[in-house]
Amino acid sequence: MTPLRIVFAGTPDFSVAPLEALIDSPHEVVAIYTQPDRPAGRGRKAMPGPVKQKALEQGIRVMQPASFREEGAIEALAALEPDLMVVVAYGLLLPQAVLEIPRLGCINIHASLLPRWRGAAPIQRALLAGDSESGVCIMQMDAGLDTGPVWLEKRISIAGDETGGSLHDKLAALGAEALMEALPLIARGESQPVPQPEEGITYAHKLTKEEATIDWSAPALAIHRLVHAFNPWPVAHAGLGGQQVRIWDSSLPGQACDAAPGTVVRTSGDGIDVATGDGVLRITRLQMPGKRAITAQEFLNARSADGMIFD
Repeated sequence: MTPLRIVFAGTPDFSVAPLEALIDSPHEVVAIYTQPDRPAGRGRKAMPGPVKQKALEQGIRVMQPASFREEGAIEALAALEPDLMVVVAYGLLLPQAVLEIPRLGCINIHASLLPRWRGAAPIQRALLAGDSESGVCIMQMDAGLDTGPVWLEKRISIAGDETGGSLHDKLAALGAEALMEALPLIARGESQPVPQPEEGITYAHKLTKEEATIDWSAPALAIHRLVHAFNPWPVAHAGLGGQQVRIWDSSLPGQACDAAPGTVVRTSGDGIDVATGDGVLRITRLQMPGKRAITAQEFLNARSADGMIFD
């Protein structure tokens, strides 16, 4: 296969593994597009994202338009004469004029089994819904929201203790593998991507901090899924004694309970058992305001949870 001239577009950690795979491949990464630096940290200093940091380490040209409506942005991309544009969690919409520039078009690594979970937060939505499997798709991009035909799909099972963070890392690595498998198919031009089915379409809407507030009247299973899906962001939380407590991990002891939702019904070295609308949720890791995250046992060593009620 003749090496391709590739423009890579991505911004967060999820994009780094596929970028590293491209850098280590015979293909030439001629430029990297990433979102403008954002303020971060206590000093709110503009900081480069993970993809930009990797690009600077490798001496690859970095482009950071705020949008492709900027004057000269489309012309600058066309001047690179790319064979292909690889897009991974870039965060900017690509207009049709951009999609048409590369000789082989633009492909996207999407972290779901399309057409399930099109949109911004497929990893967390899969966990919230209790999906038994996830995966990545290499999709030929079109003008729609994750509607393009699929070149290649790779699946993995979702573990019972999976979190948003652990599934993110698995799918990032899987995306890099899938990309390397798909590039020869795309370059040879001997096959075509497969259109997505019309059935089974769901949308993974963007996460909000408000969604992370625990409703103790919900079933224990739903709260448990929320805790895991929102770790490490935005982190499930609940009120306790006028303070907001972040819940980092939980389990399901499988107990029935008729106490009022939010009531602590039992404590042990295994965790803090809280009544819900259906069953009991066991909190195993939590964090008080201004403190580090600790195990439930560490929390109980410092105070009694008897009679506690979570808001």
